[in-house]
Amino acid sequence: MAPDDQPSDRPLRVERPSPGLDVSLVIPFYNPGPPVLLDTVRRSAEALAACHASFEIIAVSDGTDDGSLEALAEHPPEWLRLVEVPRNRGKGHALRLGFAQARADYVGFIDADGDIAPEVLGDFVAAARADRPDIIFGSKRYSGSRYSPVRRLYSIGYQRFVRGLFNLSVADTQTGIKLVRGDVLGVLLPLLSEERFVLDLELFVLARRLGFDRLFEVPVRIEKRLGSTVSWRSVRSILTDTVGIFWRLRVRRRR
Repeated sequence: MAPDDQPSDRPLRVERPSPGLDVSLVIPFYNPGPPVLLDTVRRSAEALAACHASFEIIAVSDGTDDGSLEALAEHPPEWLRLVEVPRNRGKGHALRLGFAQARADYVGFIDADGDIAPEVLGDFVAAARADRPDIIFGSKRYSGSRYSPVRRLYSIGYQRFVRGLFNLSVADTQTGIKLVRGDVLGVLLPLLSEERFVLDLELFVLARRLGFDRLFEVPVRIEKRLGSTVSWRSVRSILTDTVGIFWRLRVRRRR
């Protein structure tokens, strides 16, 4: 969503194209603000309906207290399922809860904050239909993305750090949109343990270890939001958790 855009107040009602489930989309959220969350959920549903995918959206409140959960619960469409975590546990925890309830052929997620336009979900569904890869992931590494030089520098540095630790040939592990084939996720989910932001990385590392190496990259555009920053606290947390994955999966050889 561009900085000058305002979230739409159009209703969440979207016609499901057919019975069955092609996509389960998990949207974890922690205090994004009701207008932003409603806009992300509505546009995600419209994007999936536009490409004739049958779907469900599982919105997971990670201890949110800004009225976002209440706004979603007021008139929920039949394709929307709500999960509430009483206190903030982290994005990874919320995703694992949502994944555990998903029922579709492909299971994925998109960040709730509006940085990524949900309309790109059509490209993800097209990739799933064309070649049925194990994991489809978004990459912000192209010139159309608009985010701060600090975020860009952090992203490049982090991915080099990840490649050095894990020899992982994924250009962008952390962009907040992915689809995973349901049977692949069924194998990986019991092994996932990350509570915070590096569950994405853990997913890739475990997938490669178990031979799920058919990956497909979709370019996505990141929009810089007003007030969107990267705090040193979050950077420290991500680096600490990344080293934790390395220690657990590469040094101690667990799982």
